[in-house]
Amino acid sequence: MSQGRVGIWFIGVRGGVATTTILGLVALRRGLIGTSGLVSALPKFAELGLREWSDWVVGGHEIRSTTLRDEAMQLADTSRAVDRDLVRQIADDLDQIDANVRPGVLVNVGNTIEKLADDSLRQVVETPAEAGARIQSDLKAFAAEHDLERVIVVNVASTEPAPDLSGLPSTWNELKPRLADAACPISASSIYAIAALDLAFPFVNFTPSPGSNHPAIEDLAAQRKTCHMGHDGKTGETLLKSALAPMFAARNLEIMSWVGHNIFGNLDGVVLNDPENKSTKVKSKDRLLGEILGYNPQTHISIEYIKSLGDWKTAWDHIHFRGFLGTPMIMTFTWQGCDSILAAPLVLDLVRFTERAARDGEVGLLTWLASFFKSPLGVAENDFVRQVQMLEERWSDDASE
Repeated sequence: MSQGRVGIWFIGVRGGVATTTILGLVALRRGLIGTSGLVSALPKFAELGLREWSDWVVGGHEIRSTTLRDEAMQLADTSRAVDRDLVRQIADDLDQIDANVRPGVLVNVGNTIEKLADDSLRQVVETPAEAGARIQSDLKAFAAEHDLERVIVVNVASTEPAPDLSGLPSTWNELKPRLADAACPISASSIYAIAALDLAFPFVNFTPSPGSNHPAIEDLAAQRKTCHMGHDGKTGETLLKSALAPMFAARNLEIMSWVGHNIFGNLDGVVLNDPENKSTKVKSKDRLLGEILGYNPQTHISIEYIKSLGDWKTAWDHIHFRGFLGTPMIMTFTWQGCDSILAAPLVLDLVRFTERAARDGEVGLLTWLASFFKSPLGVAENDFVRQVQMLEERWSDDASE
């Protein structure tokens, strides 16, 4: 049976991760690049009937005045992350996608993110309910205009400060009326999640922001019989932690301390230079060691903005561990990677697997996607190899119809 087109709706559509993802999607569609970095392109998933690159239509929300073409050229010229000639070849495609971009939401995103937004958008005063209604109007118009079977909404926007949601009710029916109150502490990432899930559109949170991580929002997904997953894409230093820490545990080597220093210079770095926003990210990066090891070694994580690095991120890690006879030893490593290049293929993987699960009628958290996230919702397992096994086992008996 032939399949219609499907949509990807990016929150933060002109940021580095979304721009790189869109560049990759268009280049794959045109056959200009290979599939390196794409988990979903591995032979083991070839029979799942995952959507072809030509099936996807892209749109999104953005808070800044810029264009995809300009952002792509910045990735090429400033960060040296992508080929300038590639950008030129697909510039017309980027312009067409720009026509699907709508103004984003600034409710409770914090001062640092607000300062990045257009002046006209900063003057908009709306309750979470009003913001959600505006988001839904944009999503419905996008789906109708392009005759889409479904839309996968993906949050790749900047990291918000962590809101205090402790006073909010745990069911959707109780939370919904609270959204009409301007004092409701719920932040933009969760408003996007609510707007998407309320339309039965799957939601993926690639950021450390709250997104769908609240019992009432999970209840909404269950009521609308749709799926979601997050949060915080696992691309670099934490990926190595989730692979290395199980090795120390398996060999009964006691980790006494693990220190990681991170430097990078993209827009995400600008936002994380704010201590409130940074604390959300650090919490996500620092949680898995204790869960893997069964004890909590001393840890320290620093994240610093160094403008000249652009999209290139460097992490230095120092692991102090104790071996036989109590002898202390040290392992160190340096990880340098292009932040958006590492993230973009994972975003494409997530939308392809999520769309496939939605076709199967899967409801609730897609816990088998844990290997893609630093802090996978609903999952206690943080060993990377075991997380990958969860993904493989989910699809081991499935084949395209």
